[in-house]
Formats: sequence, C-alpha cells, structure tokens
Amino acid sequence: MSQAALLRQHIHTSSAPRCLRTPFRPSSVSARLPGSKRASCEIHTQKTFHGQTEAIHHKHNSRKRKCPVHCQAEAQQDYRSRSKQDVRVLVAGSTGYIGKYVTKELINRGYNVVAFAREKSGVGGKQSRDQTQKDFQGADVRFGDVSSKQSLRDIAFSEPVDVVVSCLASRTGGKKDSWAIDYQATLNTLEVAQETGASHFVLLSAICVQKPLLEFQHAKLKFEEALQSAEGITHSIVRPTAFFKSLAGQVENVKKGFPYIMFGDGHLASCKPISEADLASFMADCIEDKQKINHVLPIGGPGRAWSAKEQGQYLFKLAGKKERFISAPVGLMDGIISCFDGLTRFFPGLEDSAEFGRIGRYYATESMLVWDSEQQKYVADATPSYGKESLEQFFQRAIKEGLAGQELGDAAIF
Repeated sequence: MSQAALLRQHIHTSSAPRCLRTPFRPSSVSARLPGSKRASCEIHTQKTFHGQTEAIHHKHNSRKRKCPVHCQAEAQQDYRSRSKQDVRVLVAGSTGYIGKYVTKELINRGYNVVAFAREKSGVGGKQSRDQTQKDFQGADVRFGDVSSKQSLRDIAFSEPVDVVVSCLASRTGGKKDSWAIDYQATLNTLEVAQETGASHFVLLSAICVQKPLLEFQHAKLKFEEALQSAEGITHSIVRPTAFFKSLAGQVENVKKGFPYIMFGDGHLASCKPISEADLASFMADCIEDKQKINHVLPIGGPGRAWSAKEQGQYLFKLAGKKERFISAPVGLMDGIISCFDGLTRFFPGLEDSAEFGRIGRYYATESMLVWDSEQQKYVADATPSYGKESLEQFFQRAIKEGLAGQELGDAAIF
C-alpha cells in the first residue's frame, strides 16, 4: 500500500498501530492490521507540509528486518473473523444496572465473557461473590478493583482480551464519585486494555453529555476525548437517551390514585427511552458491526418522544384513574440549589446535595434527545430508534405486574 493510502487509512480509522508508542512498554509492541496475514510493524513520524503537520506511516515487513525496538508482531486476524466462543470480551461494571443486562446478552450470544466485578456489588454493596457468580453462569467471573491498575492487570487482563465493554458509571452523580468512576476508573481500564493489546472498546456513555452542565457529564466527556484519541484501539461510544426505570418512579403512586408530579406545564422536556435489554443488544452489536467502529452513537427506543405530562396521562389511563397533576415551578428547584450552594461554604459536605439538585433540575428541563447545535433545539426525529420494547409496553407491564427489578437504589434521589 502506498504511503498516501496508509495516511488516508490512519485518518479514516482514527486508530494508530500499537508499535513504537511513547513511553515504550514491552507489552505494547504488537501491531495488527485487520485481515493481515503476516507480521508487520509501523513507525509513526510527522512531516510538515505548508505549515500543516500530518502523521506518516513507515511500514516494515518483519520478514525482511525488525523495527528499531525489535517489534515481534504476531500475525493475527480481526477478531470478528473468529467464532464468538474464541473472542474474549471483558465487561467492566458488570454488576451495574445496565452492566448486568450487557453481560447476560454477551453470554447468550456465545462470547467468551469475563465479568469483572467488585467483591460486594449491587445497590448498597449487598450482593455477594456467590450471588454474582450465580447471576453470570457461563461467564468467567473475576473480582477486583477498577480504581487500581494493578488489580486490572493481574486479574481482569491476566489473559489476552479482544474487546472491552465498559458499563462503569457513578452510582450517585456526586462530584467526587463522578471523577473517580466516570473518568479515572474508566481511564484505568482503557490504559490497561491498550497495554495488553485489546482491539476494541465499547463505552456506555449518556446522551446528556451533548449539553454538559453537570459534573458527571464533564467527567464522561473527558473520558470520551481520551478514548477517541487513544492509540492502537478502536472504539464505539454509545449514548442512550433514558432507561425505562428512570421514568418508573411515579407508577405506584398513580396506581393508588395519587397525583402525578411534573415541572412547569409538563412539556419542558421529552425523551425516547430505551429498554435495558434493547440497550444491551445494541451494545453487543457494537462488538460485531464494523459500521459502528469509531463512532459516537446516540440511541433511543422505538416509538415517539414522550413529555412528562404525556407519560402521566397514559399511566392514569392504564390504571383506570382520574387524571390528577401537581405542577411544581422550576424556580422552586433553583431556590433549593441556591440554598445548598450557600450552605456549602460553611459545610463542604453539602456540596453533593447542591449537585443532586442541579441534576434534578437538568432532567426536568432538558430533553433526552439529540441536540441540534445549529437550530439550538432538541430534535426527536434525529434521535435514532432501536429495539423491540416501547415505553407503552413497559408502562402496561408495570401497571399490571409491578416494578420488580426496577429499583432505583442509589439513584432514588433523582
């Protein structure tokens, strides 16, 4: 392939080969080109043309000579050409709310799944090792700490991994927890994945990062930037709209005939939520579908967008109850946030309480749809749909069968 063609390939894929990175690590010298049949390595240099710096690839055939750092690249095919049982997929955050669905979906699809989890996981850390292993039968369940690179190296990545699926997320949205998990722990996972030669990284992010006003959104965005610029590994960034459970908080109240609480006129924000199972399926597709490589992928469920008032009206209809709404002014939340901000100066421990208030206000006033920056508005029709289960079907089931498995846990404040 010509030098120019290699340059175009590099720019198109946004994925640099792994050989000759700085700093040099002996474990990072294998270079793979999808579909290649013989070993090779590539050296990256930069050349300036008319004031513009471009990356240049210099390819060395290993049959002729070794590269300056003795690159010993082994011939490997794209993992997608292998049977699923021969593709090792590591799930970080496997016991989280979405992580559980993703892990089980990957097991069902036949992948060689490594489920990496905390010793005590689940809501409030109440789930034991035995329960986690029972939940993930068919997976290689390993226990460790994503905040420790050494734990990741020694346990999660002790054997070569082809794909990493990260479902790591802050449990509360608090400032410290957001940067510790949404950014740092996820970055730890990425960097060890790079060290050990993983090929692809699927990230569970959130559609709300497109208009970042909150701490957890900034933390997620900073990691997205790190992932997009990472060398030697491709990515798929999944930004779901909203989960069904986030809209389930008032189902039981409506069934009992209590009022449905909304902000303003109930039409301040809308969303196209996606079911947990459908989202897990979409994320698994990102492992297989080459069209999803190196893309940011906003995704919602099937059907139209729903405002808060429309959700309430549909629930009252399903429950056979008379409509009763309470409209809370957004200004009330602004006052509460201002109060906590003032108290934080004297009581720093209240910092997260103010942040929780901002999170509540955000979800009350910002739609979980694709944001059109040119039109400066959310666009439902521009929000991709995927899956089988609609919000109507979920509400029908919730009214009839209850909300088992939809507990909000640490996120109940929202």
